[in-house]
Amino acid sequence: MNPTKRIIVNTLAQYTRAILNIGLSLYSTRLVLEALNVDDYGIYSLVAGVVGILGYLTNALVVTTQRYLSFYHGAGDIEKVRRVFANSLLIHIIVALLIGGILFALRGLIMNGSTLNIAAGRLQAATYVYDITVLMLLVTIIISPFKALLIARENIVYISVVEVADGVMRLLLALTLLIIGGDKLIAYAIGMGGILLINLIAFMGYVFVKYQESWFAISRSTLDKPIIKKLLGFAGWTTYGMASTICQQQGLSVVLNHFFGTTINAAFGLASQVNGAVRFVSTSILNAMNPQIMKAEGNGDRQQMLRLAGKESKFSTALMMVLAIPIIIEMPDILDFWLRNKNVPEHTCLFCRAMLLAFLIDQTTLGLHAANQATGIIRNYSLLMYTPKILIVPISWTMLACGMPVDSVMLLFVAIELLVAVARIPFLKLTAGLSIRAYLRDVLLPLLPQLAVACITSLILSSMLHFRLHSLITLPVSIAFSMVALWTFTLDRDEREFATRLITSRFRHDH
Repeated sequence: MNPTKRIIVNTLAQYTRAILNIGLSLYSTRLVLEALNVDDYGIYSLVAGVVGILGYLTNALVVTTQRYLSFYHGAGDIEKVRRVFANSLLIHIIVALLIGGILFALRGLIMNGSTLNIAAGRLQAATYVYDITVLMLLVTIIISPFKALLIARENIVYISVVEVADGVMRLLLALTLLIIGGDKLIAYAIGMGGILLINLIAFMGYVFVKYQESWFAISRSTLDKPIIKKLLGFAGWTTYGMASTICQQQGLSVVLNHFFGTTINAAFGLASQVNGAVRFVSTSILNAMNPQIMKAEGNGDRQQMLRLAGKESKFSTALMMVLAIPIIIEMPDILDFWLRNKNVPEHTCLFCRAMLLAFLIDQTTLGLHAANQATGIIRNYSLLMYTPKILIVPISWTMLACGMPVDSVMLLFVAIELLVAVARIPFLKLTAGLSIRAYLRDVLLPLLPQLAVACITSLILSSMLHFRLHSLITLPVSIAFSMVALWTFTLDRDEREFATRLITSRFRHDH
């Protein structure tokens, strides 16, 4: 399969997975909120968020592993691929043991009732959730190199199948919570842990059976100090970037908890669920195109690498706009439908809209983030792009302490994303030779007509229809108009012709 066709096939697989998992995730979350109540759901969101901080940090190792696996695949050095995988797996196991030991040692300090604002009567249950979530984090760390190899191998179809199965299992867990007795918060945490363990078995088993570069003998010769040094050096600065993202999201969650309690964490957690569901669309593009970007750089083709990075930004933003814009505009009605007009914590709509808008802005130059990873110039990029995100925690704390409203904090959240998105363009101009004029012409300007169509259609329909659940009409109509605009204005002629040939050939093959 040629690279372009592979990108399209992988994107379609991930996009299908995205649509299915959006529905499964949002419906499951509604059931979980109904089963747990607002306070218990807030406790789970808060505790899982605090422990998940280190989970986000381990994603630095995933990104690093996938980068080097794809890079050496592009260079045609399979033996180097094997050694990268072996040493990466070893690093992940050591990191898992270290993090697990540290988190269990700090359990008493974190869960003592004064660090986190949790009612005394639910502190013991929250502690059980903490223990289970730590174990889930360790499993997530071990999964990482196997998933990175699948992405580097561009086997996105299998990843999609596993993740759809994950969504189905979470739905079954949510349905189970409605009928069981006992402490449902603890049962929910145990169930989530069991689902993650099934994912580990699915990824490990497939990789070991399918790919020979995952086979290695455990011995002293397995250690490769130069590779370990490269992996840790790249991962160190990637970790800085991800730590900054954590401060922007999970750090903000802790700040809100300090001033408003667990109820607002339920609102923040629900918004994160909505944002995470829509993020599946972006992930479909990233997983499909990032390996090709890394391989192009590994093959010494810088211009092809930058061209693919531009297309990643363009396609990801276009697909995000199809869903995100009508969802942002119709958020109150969607929350009414989703949560059956009950148990909707205050500020949920605000958080949902701000997170989706910030994420949509980030997509406009997200391909340049992948391009920078491909070049390996990671230190200066991390310092310049992610330091502003760290500042949201002290600034938000100060704003709230001075009596400013939550709205102003979320406005700051969006403004920081805009600053970072814009800053990527001149940075890649200096470090990789990106043509700013070409990026504006080929990536950003084609998105404007689709943006206008999506906004105008959604706003007109929303202002005309005033009955309950009118979003059931607004969403599909807005999505349809946006898809037409995407095809007509966003895609260029070559992209439309290629898509037409692919669809036609697939139709003929099926018939």
